[in-house]
Formats: sequence, C-alpha cells, structure tokens
Amino acid sequence: MSTETAKKPSVLFVCVHNAGRSQMAAAFLSTLSQGRIEVRSAGSQPAEHINPAAVEAMAEVGIDMSAEIPKVLTTEAVQESDVVITMGCGDECPYFPGKRYEDWVLEDPAGKGVESVRPIRDAIKARVEDLIASLVPAAR
Repeated sequence: MSTETAKKPSVLFVCVHNAGRSQMAAAFLSTLSQGRIEVRSAGSQPAEHINPAAVEAMAEVGIDMSAEIPKVLTTEAVQESDVVITMGCGDECPYFPGKRYEDWVLEDPAGKGVESVRPIRDAIKARVEDLIASLVPAAR
C-alpha cells in the first residue's frame, strides 16, 4: 500500500435521492480534484435514475454523468469517509464522531428543467472548489 493512497482524503456527498445535487457534487469533485480525493455519493431514498436535467447541465460544462446510478446510503460509506456533506437529507444521515460534517443548503433540482438546474450546478461547483482548497494543500 502506497503512502499516497493512505493520505488521500475521502468525501461522501449525501442527498435524499442521489439523483441531482450529490451526483453533480461528486462529478465536480472527481474531475476538479484530479484523483487527489476519494469521492462517494449516496441517497437516503435513492431514485431510480439520475435527473436528466442534471446530466444535461453537467454535460454543458464537459462532465459526463450519464452512466451514474443512484446509490443507497450505507453506514459503511459514512464510516469510510473523512468528510460527509449533506444536501437536504436531514436526520437520515448517520453521525459518527471525528468526521467533518457540512450541510450544503441547495435547491433540489428534482422536476426542474436544465435552465433551473444551471444555477444549482454553478453553486455546487463553487462549493466543491472551496472544499478542494480545504482538503488538498496547494502544490508548491
């Protein structure tokens, strides 16, 4: 096991359906962190499919999440993550001492068209950039 792998921070994004906000956040973090952060996403009540407007909005910025599927939130996913970011899942997310928790208050893109999803996408990107800055030391 390399020391690089052992030191990589891990982040779990959680929302109710794991079809929009948490999927966009995970896609941005995977892309923008360039492999420096382990990324997970899950939902307390996963939807059947990813939100098509979220897929379209992300495709507009060059990120393909069309192959993603909503995943159920597990206790193990929370235990294995250093940072847990919730997005409207309320008290359904298990709490473990020693984890860094953040609650990102973002509008739910469910049932909205791509025009309404774009501002949510852009807000998520800004928060993900701040998250990366807090987790990965600047390259020297």
